[in-house]
Amino acid sequence: MGSNQLKTQLATMRDALFKQGYLDEQFIQLEELQDDANPNFVEEVVTLFFRDSVRLINSVEQALEKTPPEFDKLDKYMHQFKGSSSSIGAAKVKSETSLFREYCKQGNAEGCVRTFQQVKKEYTTLRKKLENYFQIARQAGPGESASRPK
Repeated sequence: MGSNQLKTQLATMRDALFKQGYLDEQFIQLEELQDDANPNFVEEVVTLFFRDSVRLINSVEQALEKTPPEFDKLDKYMHQFKGSSSSIGAAKVKSETSLFREYCKQGNAEGCVRTFQQVKKEYTTLRKKLENYFQIARQAGPGESASRPK
């Protein structure tokens, strides 16, 4: 596939991530920080997010196994997860983490468990989509500057 075809495919994938609600304005702000000196800046930040998220997900899973759940600890973990999700513009993940925190405040263990499944689902979907996106981006080579989704 030629470079122009790859760049078109990349732009289509990127637009879909915004239209489907996976990404928000913060992702664009990250892209605006990327330049010739740091051509892989966004991918590196997102990779760090994914690496850190694995630790947080494991911590939440362990905390949810305790009876009764330690809602303060769960809320702390999810607060961290929400912050890191926000920092890369992971809109759906951030939304689910907010809901999880509400259940923590209510002391609703069932709501936490149910919402955590949704957090993991949204996280896994975003991870797969962004891994594909960055794979195409590497094949396409250096891109144009960030632009707002249409």
